[in-house]
Amino acid sequence: RDTAMSEHNENIVILEEPIKRGETEISQVEIIKPNAGHLRGIGLASLANADVDALTVILPRITFPNLTTQECKTLNLPDLIALAGKVIGFLSPKSEL
Repeated sequence: RDTAMSEHNENIVILEEPIKRGETEISQVEIIKPNAGHLRGIGLASLANADVDALTVILPRITFPNLTTQECKTLNLPDLIALAGKVIGFLSPKSEL
């Protein structure tokens, strides 16, 4: 597997249950690294604990294609957990072990 390609795709989540948006089917979502502005109104502790309400607020701000709040609320659990894992990963400082 091409290392550059997997590094490029590390923030992409392949959805187990694609989202239907009209005639379009969204089968993968890229999570964009949030900045402080994306986090406005959301407690860091809530995000770190994968609080569903916090996730449904931040995911529409940091997903490509941009998911709607309603789409986030109807995600199946494995997809929500996969997206939450990426978000939580951004909150952790990079350690140099």
